[in-house]
Amino acid sequence: MDARPLQELGRRAKESARALAVTSRTTKDGVLALAADLVEQRADDILAANAADVDDARDLGTAALDRLRLDARRIGQMADGLRALVALDDPVGEVAEAWDRPNGLRVERVRVPLGVIGIIYENRPNVTSDAAGLCLKAGNATMLRGSSSALRSNVAIVGALREALIKTGLPEDAVILVTDTSRATAVEFMRLDGVIDCLVPRGGHDLVASVKEHATVPVVIDGDGNCHVYVDRAADLAMAENIVTNAKMQRPGVCNAAESLLVHQSVAAQFLPRVQRALAGVELVGDERTVGFLPGIAPATERDFAAEFLGPKLSVAVVDDLDGAIAHIARYGSGHSEAIVTADGDAAARFCREVDAAAVLVNASTRFVDGSELGLGAEIGISTQKLHARGPMGLRELTCLKYVVHGDGQVRQ
Repeated sequence: MDARPLQELGRRAKESARALAVTSRTTKDGVLALAADLVEQRADDILAANAADVDDARDLGTAALDRLRLDARRIGQMADGLRALVALDDPVGEVAEAWDRPNGLRVERVRVPLGVIGIIYENRPNVTSDAAGLCLKAGNATMLRGSSSALRSNVAIVGALREALIKTGLPEDAVILVTDTSRATAVEFMRLDGVIDCLVPRGGHDLVASVKEHATVPVVIDGDGNCHVYVDRAADLAMAENIVTNAKMQRPGVCNAAESLLVHQSVAAQFLPRVQRALAGVELVGDERTVGFLPGIAPATERDFAAEFLGPKLSVAVVDDLDGAIAHIARYGSGHSEAIVTADGDAAARFCREVDAAAVLVNASTRFVDGSELGLGAEIGISTQKLHARGPMGLRELTCLKYVVHGDGQVRQ
């Protein structure tokens, strides 16, 4: 909602971040509660803006349009997400660790805000309120750079958030929307050294690749979600059917939806025809053994097994055993979320121990790998990196630790 040069916007965000860092929980919670009310009160304006965005974006694919489109329910979820943050503990000032040294020094590691969080994202106007709300609760200013396809929606949502900041006496530039959606501005945004303390991309492969190529600020990657469900020889097949169906079909266009199904050879003949019926409307592609059990489906390519389809398509492979499942995931997985369905506790323990992913699940849908579902409140993204943040990024992942050392005159010898 601001066309000023990025460096000027960054300067204002930096100033706002200093104010937010020392703002009380009571004040921050008041902003969030008021923002939730304003989002609901302005629902008609937000929906009208979103309808215009959707009308202009008909050439987007089905999954992208689903992420772009808002309705009354999604507006309500945005408001509820802001209110849910009010109930969460404020991580700022929390003493994560403390110890005493032999010389009498008291050492503490205290949580402090990161500063200015940059979010670059595509099509998802709900990210606007979720990300800004999370950053604010953790004491951070937010610079938002959404896509041109969602610009009207984002302007309307940010207007409500900034009004809440003004009415609460906090700087409105604690939440800034960059309205220039050109590629050149996107690259400049990724290079705001000294302004953006952490950049989080929320989007497809091309966006993430661009960030990896151009960014000079610290980045936490919200990467692809090639999520697997492995149906073990000891699986309850009715449970497995429900889990696979939910993981694939409940909302196919999101990063925690299942994209690959692995089935133990001993249950493949029984399970595959059953799950094919349950997945009516989903295009299945499979390896040679899967095609043998499901004549008529297309063979899967290497690219299929590595793909994040974000739609009604699923790759399927029959594996010899648990070792085969783990090896397949290691080869093709993206490090997001991986699930096993089994009644064998030893198999579940091995899967959890040996599968390298941000989240592993036992007898549950991959769709649960989400900040709100895991009790974190709204999330700013799901990190597939192995840095300070991995998996759903909630409030604590938007802080870092500062050493605070108390003495009574000690000097080093």
